[in-house]
Formats: sequence, C-alpha cells, structure tokens
Amino acid sequence: MDSPSHSSVIIIGAGISGISAGKVLAENGIEDMLILEASDRIGGRIRKENFGGVSVELGAGWVAGVGGKEPNPVWELASQSGLRTCFSDYSNARYNIYDRSGKIFPSGVAADSYKKAVDSAIEKLRSLEANLDSEVTEQPRSPKTPIELAIDFILHDFEMAEVEPISTYVDFGEREFLVADDRGYEHLLYKMAEDFLFTSEGKILDNRLKLNKVVRELQHSRNGVVVKTEDGCVYEANYVILSASIGVLQSDLISFRPPLPRWKTEAIEKCDVMIYTKIFLKFPCQFWPCGPGKEFFIYAHERRGYYTFWQHMENAYPGSNILVVTLTNGESKRVEAQSDEETLEEAMGVLRDMFGPNIPNATDIIVPRWWNNRFQRGSYSNYPIISDNQDVHYIKAPVGRIFFTGEHTSERFSGYVHGGYLAGIDTSKSLLEEMRKQKERKSESQTFLLEPLLALTGSLEAVPSLHKCDIPTQLYLSGKVGLQEAIL
Repeated sequence: MDSPSHSSVIIIGAGISGISAGKVLAENGIEDMLILEASDRIGGRIRKENFGGVSVELGAGWVAGVGGKEPNPVWELASQSGLRTCFSDYSNARYNIYDRSGKIFPSGVAADSYKKAVDSAIEKLRSLEANLDSEVTEQPRSPKTPIELAIDFILHDFEMAEVEPISTYVDFGEREFLVADDRGYEHLLYKMAEDFLFTSEGKILDNRLKLNKVVRELQHSRNGVVVKTEDGCVYEANYVILSASIGVLQSDLISFRPPLPRWKTEAIEKCDVMIYTKIFLKFPCQFWPCGPGKEFFIYAHERRGYYTFWQHMENAYPGSNILVVTLTNGESKRVEAQSDEETLEEAMGVLRDMFGPNIPNATDIIVPRWWNNRFQRGSYSNYPIISDNQDVHYIKAPVGRIFFTGEHTSERFSGYVHGGYLAGIDTSKSLLEEMRKQKERKSESQTFLLEPLLALTGSLEAVPSLHKCDIPTQLYLSGKVGLQEAIL
C-alpha cells in the first residue's frame, strides 16, 4: 500500500469558503495544498441547473446587500465577471396576496396586517432583549388567519430586516439582485479558482482539487491531521481547513479522533439549520400577472408556509414561462420526502386556487433536496436574533490543527454568500498566522537546543556531514552527555 500523500494544508469542501480560503493560501505561498470535495462539482450550496431552456439557481440565487456605504465583495466579483443580474423588489409582494378563492386582499387590509405583524415582532424582540419572563409579560398574539399566517411567513422567512437591523443591509445596502446568467452564480467560484488552480476552457484540471472524495474521519494530533475518505484513501497534512456546513457538522458524516471538545459540539448543536427550497415549474404559456410590482405574489392558506411565496421569472428570463415557489423548514422536509409528482399536484392546486381551474398543467418541475443531501443537510445557518455571539466564536474556533470555516462561522454575515466568502478569507489568514507562529516557535526551539550543544562540540562545521538532528545521538555515544540530556 502506498504511503499517504502529505500536504501543508488540506481544505475539505470546495464551496465558496473553501475556494476563497485556497486562493488566499496560494497568494501567500502555500502551494502544496489539497482540496477534497465530496460531490462531483465545486460550488457547494451554489448550484445551477439547466431548466426550461434557462439556467436556474437551486441554492443561493441572490447577491444580497448592494448600494450601501460599503461595497459588497461578492457584488464586486459579480461586476468584475460581468455576471448578469436583475434587481428584485420585494416591497410590493405584500400587496399581491391571494386568498383561496383567487381574490387579492385589498391593499389597505394587507398594509394594516403587515404593520401589525411588524409591530408584534418588534414587541416580541424587545421582550427577549429585556429577558422578561413569558409568564409575567403578556406575549403578542400569534397569527391565526390565512393572511396573518402568510404575512408572518414572508416577514420572518424573508424580510426580518424590517424588525431587526441585519449587518448585511446595514453595511452593504438594502438592494438585492437575482443572478440570471447562463454561466450561473458558480461562475464566480471558477473565476477565483483560476487564480491558483490550473484550468483549461473553464474546467479545473489541477490534481490538487479532488472531486468525489467523501471525508469520513479526521485523526488529529499535535503533529498533524490524517484524513480518511469513504473510498479508502488516506491523506496527511500539517493543518486542515474544514468548510463543511453546520448541518453536516451536526450529522455523523465526519467523525473526529479524538472527538471534538464538549464546548465545540454544544455550540454546533445549538445552531439552527434553515432549509430553503425553491421549486421551479415550467409552463407552456404565461397565465399570471406581469409588469411593475408583480414579480412576487403570496398565497394565503390556513397552514403557514404552504406554497406561500411565489415569483415569476419573466424579469430574469422573458418568455421563459417559469414560476418559482419557495418553501422552508418543515414544509421543505415534507416535500423532500414525497415524490415530485405529488409536489406538482399540490402546487397546481394552489395555482388553480389563485388563477382559476382552466390554467395549463406544468410541463416540468424541479425540486431541490438540500435537507436529504448528506453533503449539505440544509441551506444555511440560522442563529437566534438574541445572541451574545459566544456560540459563533466557539463554532469558529480551531481545535488543534483543524480550522473551521463557512458562512456559519461569520459573526456578522452568517447565512449569506458573502458571509461564506469572507469566512474563507478570514480563516485562511488565521491559519497563516498560526503557521508563522509555529515557524517562529520551531526556530526558537532549535536555537535553544543548539546553543549548549555547540558549546560542547565547538561548531557544526567540526562534525562534517553531520545533520543537526544527529547531534544528540553523537553526543550521547561520545559520552559527553547522558541519555536524558541527549534526548532533550
């Protein structure tokens, strides 16, 4: 059996965090790195699919946070690459709320319901901030009617920024742009990879990127890390950067020998995983309203989140005749567990409620399954609004020679593409600093050992062709020092 290959750094995962980390390492002279990716492609939760003649984004689809006082680094990458995007205006969605009879709620009713929902959420947030006991303080009334449930869904699952300032919008701006480019959002990762991995005609051919390598075990010690993959391969490195998602860290996909410390595992388990499922439907013709303020529309149902949030793709791809409906969490898990045919039937029932019984059937459907994907286990991390960030620090903190990265390690931008991008940069810089310190410690240790030895032997030159590592043995054999002194 061949001996394991050895690298300075192994990066586990070729999503945006892993690729941005590799780029920074390469820029700082670390060439002997290895990137192990479990799937057959780079990108992680950034994934395009050809559907209905266009490229749709099954995972991350927007550049969120544009137009503010600071430039969003992902928006800058998109601009440099000429990535085609479309501005998304969610503000009118609350005025396009359909009931089950196909009627749109009057704008006044919708606006009033929305204001009440925002006020209730703010009141609840203030109660949490004040750490008030729920038995003492009267809690805001829970949403009950279909319109209240629909607004609660879009407020908390899409527009939480109206309740609590979110760093992404505070720092980078409140505008969001949908990626609508045939090259896909993942094109940004390939452009980054080109800077340090050998590519040809848009394909990465560098043997330092290894696809279909499912890491199952990390053996770590003070001397390095041994990485074992599902196909029986073994790799060794001085350090590992682990960019697996928070959902994967919570699963049993990767085992650690020795196990991770309790403070680490407890923090990992505390973090919620958000599941965000965009279901795409292709139709032979358009039957929904288009025009200004009509891109997004809402379905009010007695069950919260039941095919609630809809978007047409006419702004992104005119004439595509594609609708997208977004499900989250419990509804996502339910839909992932059933057949696409059942999901199509449910979605068509909702559309016929809104637009009548005579609309055409969808000709195609695509249902991503992020929760059941063992390499992802969800869409993104979701930390509690009220948090002292201690859990984020623990999740991010290295354990020995294993460094952790990913959007879930970003204190300010968790859950966003730019959070993952910046986390990769931040983690690689931390690792580079640790490598610098380790080099200094090693140099100081060698100096400390050599000074008394040189005093005994005169100089290294006095012992021709003798390696410095052999000096303790030679001194012991010559009888000038005892065994313990020689080892030390």
